[in-house]
Amino acid sequence: MWPWEHLAIGYLAFSVLVHLRLRRPPTGAECLLVALGTQFPDLVDKPLAWVFGVLTSGTSMAHSLFVAVPLSVFVLVAARRYGRTAAAAAFVVGYLLHLPGDILYGPLLLGRDVSVDALLWPFVRPPETATRSVELFGRIEGYVTLYRAAVARPEATAYLLFEATLLGGAVVRWVADGRPFPTLRLGHR
Repeated sequence: MWPWEHLAIGYLAFSVLVHLRLRRPPTGAECLLVALGTQFPDLVDKPLAWVFGVLTSGTSMAHSLFVAVPLSVFVLVAARRYGRTAAAAAFVVGYLLHLPGDILYGPLLLGRDVSVDALLWPFVRPPETATRSVELFGRIEGYVTLYRAAVARPEATAYLLFEATLLGGAVVRWVADGRPFPTLRLGHR
């Protein structure tokens, strides 16, 4: 799944959750945390695999339920102690939705087989994708090239309609929420 797709799904889900539970739109800080959560597994696993060669796959440790669930519980418990439950929930919602997004995206939209190997790391090893001989930006460039070729095919119409609906829906929801954006506060009042 592409980063913008993770972000769109995470934002839509968190916005609905906040509206239902707290009867308000997400704050700017919560938007930042949901965005971070939606990208977190890839920000951890891909550099550790592709750059440092510590992991054998770009979807392993941070994509594992054995890491994601305990880390999410820890974040929520710690945040509750400091009265920041909604902010922590933003990160956790984004993080936990990333996992089924990666698992179901290919099978549902691209007709690939379902594989839950990444969710079961370290007990099940995902296919190896780590080769340090390819630098990070070279690998990203390769994925972008594959994406461009895939969406140029005639059978990509359904995928592109889904993509436009998902991204458009997230933008419409964000605008309806008042376009929340995190602000930095420098100094004290």
